[in-house]
Amino acid sequence: MKNITFSAAESDIERAREVARSERRPLIDAFREWLIPYGSRRVSAAEVTELYNSLRHVNAGRKFSRDERNERGWAK
Repeated sequence: MKNITFSAAESDIERAREVARSERRPLIDAFREWLIPYGSRRVSAAEVTELYNSLRHVNAGRKFSRDERNERGWAK
């Protein structure tokens, strides 16, 4: 089994712990229960097409270069 670390607001974590406590189970069990279906989600081609169509009104005002299109917002 692989370990991961994630960040969340302290108040959200505490609320999640309270819910898990009320269900008499560890928070990690609730997280694993959520993770399995989340990792199995698939988006259909129709959903992608619908999203693209809903964003047709968006205009960046210019064309982006190849480097700009491949740039990651979080990379510095």
